[in-house]
Amino acid sequence: FILSIFYETDVNASALQWLSPEQTAGSKHPYLFSQCQAIHCRSMFPCQDTPSVKVTYTAEITAPPELTVLMSARRIGVPTVTSTGLKLHKFEQPVPIPVYLVAIAVGFLESRKLGPRSHVWSEQQVVDKAAYEFAETEEMLLVAESICGEYVWGIYDLLVLPPSFPYGGMENPCLTFVTPTLLAGDRSLASVVAHEISHSWTGNLVTNRNFEHFWLNEGFTRFVEGKIVGKLHGEKARHLSAIGGLKDLRAAIQHLGENNPLTCLVVDLKGVSPDDAFSAIPYEKGYILLFYLEELVGGAEAFDPFLRAYINKFKYTSIDTDDFKKFLYEYFPNNSKLNLVDWNEWLFKPGMPPVIPKYDNSLEKVCTDLRIKWMEWAATPDDACPFKPEDIKDMSSQQVKEFLAQLLEEQPLSVAKLQAMENTYNFNTVVNCEIRFRWLQLGIKGRWKEQVDRALDFVVEQGRMKYVRPLYRHLSLTQDTLCSVQGKLSA
Repeated sequence: FILSIFYETDVNASALQWLSPEQTAGSKHPYLFSQCQAIHCRSMFPCQDTPSVKVTYTAEITAPPELTVLMSARRIGVPTVTSTGLKLHKFEQPVPIPVYLVAIAVGFLESRKLGPRSHVWSEQQVVDKAAYEFAETEEMLLVAESICGEYVWGIYDLLVLPPSFPYGGMENPCLTFVTPTLLAGDRSLASVVAHEISHSWTGNLVTNRNFEHFWLNEGFTRFVEGKIVGKLHGEKARHLSAIGGLKDLRAAIQHLGENNPLTCLVVDLKGVSPDDAFSAIPYEKGYILLFYLEELVGGAEAFDPFLRAYINKFKYTSIDTDDFKKFLYEYFPNNSKLNLVDWNEWLFKPGMPPVIPKYDNSLEKVCTDLRIKWMEWAATPDDACPFKPEDIKDMSSQQVKEFLAQLLEEQPLSVAKLQAMENTYNFNTVVNCEIRFRWLQLGIKGRWKEQVDRALDFVVEQGRMKYVRPLYRHLSLTQDTLCSVQGKLSA
């Protein structure tokens, strides 16, 4: 039978973000986008809002004729004009998905072709930059398929959203949402796309049964992302990324508290919103567990086939950690080294993991050496600055990020040192937001007034939680700072 439900959403639906024309790059047309993860789809339409249930869907959306409608689904035909002058857009998603992956975006959008199954969409002012930034999308897809198996979703499009989008990316099937903070101009932040592509298998095909087991989505995806980075840029780059992730994990645990139950890999969310539990823990602690297991069972030669078999076994379903463990032991029935795993410690104890892998630190070493030199320099009037722009000329963006991340773990730098560093490396002109973010944190930590002002500009011009939350915490919001923020927000 067919059950029809007539309903309407509220203007305050938590899944929907309505932007005025002034909040867009073009400043002429309104914009709508959704964010249903973790449990916001229920505010958009009646549904079983749990990842344990998967559905296919079709949709018909009417919108003003000048606007483009996109969804986490395949388009059916071309839009048609209705009797009222609106355009009717039809979509179909034939692959079962949890409803947190239902997504819609409506705006004055253009597209550029990236490859045989991909386009990038954005406002006209941004779309060409985005096309350059994400030109390697098809190459990433091919590498991901070599690791995980067939890509079943048909198309893989990207949508660069307005700056208020709160995440780096959202893995909506057929249409990944990404933040404009990825547009570094040199493709150095495209690893976020590798992460979202990986979700096409881990998260979207094989899904956590509930968000207490969120690491099955994000830890696995972080692991596959690393595999893609390794195949494209070499194993040393993969290990440098893992080293950076380890720093992010330490920072998250320090912020939450090492005994906080939300730092467990499998968390108890009774009475807790999944949004309130969101952190780097499931990403990085989950990644470390999988990296450890890979080494334990015999390396990539043994673990890569397991990963593919795991995806094939559980595709189109929702699982929990016990399902993963059971299959792991079934796949490696004679591997006695698995008996060394203290599952209780890994899964249910808060704080850092019981084992930290020994990553290849050869790309990290140059960052460490430079950091030591800066920390040892006295920076007195009689001690001339010994540093030159060539210090970082041959570093990758990931290495510059690592250099700054190491400095953040040290005592605050003096304003004299920070000014010398800016005069030498021109960090204030860097577009890469990962570098910019850490540079601003260093300035705030060193109480450099000019950097405090730049940090305020940064938190107002974009809404990515990864940057905004830590910067506000670092700012500590004095009364003067609060006044500055309120002035910028009302301008």
